[in-house]
Amino acid sequence: MITIKKYPNRRLYDTSQSKYINLEHIKTLINERIEFEIVDSKTADVITKSILLQIISESETNQSQSLLTDKLLQQLIRFYGSDMQPFVRQYLEQSLVQFMEQQDKVQSVVKNMVDTSPIGIFGKMMETNLQAWNASKDKK
Repeated sequence: MITIKKYPNRRLYDTSQSKYINLEHIKTLINERIEFEIVDSKTADVITKSILLQIISESETNQSQSLLTDKLLQQLIRFYGSDMQPFVRQYLEQSLVQFMEQQDKVQSVVKNMVDTSPIGIFGKMMETNLQAWNASKDKK
């Protein structure tokens, strides 16, 4: 797991790479499914959630790209402090995990279909021929 330190000047430091990073880098870690945690450099408190919420907040400013509609946010807020809050959290988390697993399966099937289609096979043949041609050209 990567540890990222947040300094008082609002800078983020990736200790695994020994360099300063930005929120885009954190998005990349998320998309690549790399585990990380963000800690306050002074207190050592884990502040991952607040940084993730900041990323979501910035992403939600574009209405056309928004995932969280006003109606959905209102419904979520209603669950805070209710007896259902732990169940809603668990339900949402499990639903998204299943959704992501299904998405990965569909993408794998589509990739397999493209790779084994006549066009995909022809593309691979062209690629192989091009590599062979470049290799023979480099030998001269």
